[in-house]
Amino acid sequence: MDRAKAGRRAGTIAVVGALLLLWEVAATYGKWLNPVLFPRLEEIFAALWNHLPDLFRGFLSSMSLFVPGYGLAVAAGIAGGLYFGLHPRIRRVLMPLFHLLSPIPPTMYIPYAIALLPTFGTASVFLIFIGAFWPVFMNTVHGVLFIEKSVLDNARVLGLRGRLLIFKVILPAASPYIFEGAGVALAFSFILLTVAEMFGAKSGMGYFIQYYADFSDYKNVLAGMLFNGLVILGITALFEKVKHRLLFWTRLRP
Repeated sequence: MDRAKAGRRAGTIAVVGALLLLWEVAATYGKWLNPVLFPRLEEIFAALWNHLPDLFRGFLSSMSLFVPGYGLAVAAGIAGGLYFGLHPRIRRVLMPLFHLLSPIPPTMYIPYAIALLPTFGTASVFLIFIGAFWPVFMNTVHGVLFIEKSVLDNARVLGLRGRLLIFKVILPAASPYIFEGAGVALAFSFILLTVAEMFGAKSGMGYFIQYYADFSDYKNVLAGMLFNGLVILGITALFEKVKHRLLFWTRLRP
């Protein structure tokens, strides 16, 4: 680890430590915080430890919705983006429709998802899919369009056609845009997952928070939020590692 990275990490740890200390002092000695809404750190960490089995089962339940929804969105977004990016006539006709549909908040589809799909699970997967699809799709289209024409001409001169052209030239060239869209979709998918579980699920990380919020048991609510944050942080960090490894040529030195 270089000195700059170690310094940034130490700074992050110092800020987190200061915020935790401020919380503990305010929750223990302060007169301006409601102890029900802002319990002591000791109570929050004890609740987290005591509910780890429930939280882990909720994590598995959440992933059973998140993985198919996000995975299908990434696959469909890349495939669709490549197709429309490489077919300008069809793209020009349909692009206004894509610009019309993509900004619609996925939560607006909730009534139709509940009415038309057979289970809550499939409705949740659909919401995650529709929310994650558009960032990947639009970024893939733009990634293909931003490839320099000379690169494609040189590839064709070398005899690259069809799948070889796509996998050897187009996908690598567009991959920074694809990963950017996939990163946005990843964060958005977690938001949609939590929203869906808080309103219709019987298990999951979002359900855990909503269940204890209904009883005003805020030490468990905060324990669930902390667990959610750690899960999202871990998955996001894994995504960034994969991204940096695959896009090694785009790394910038600090």
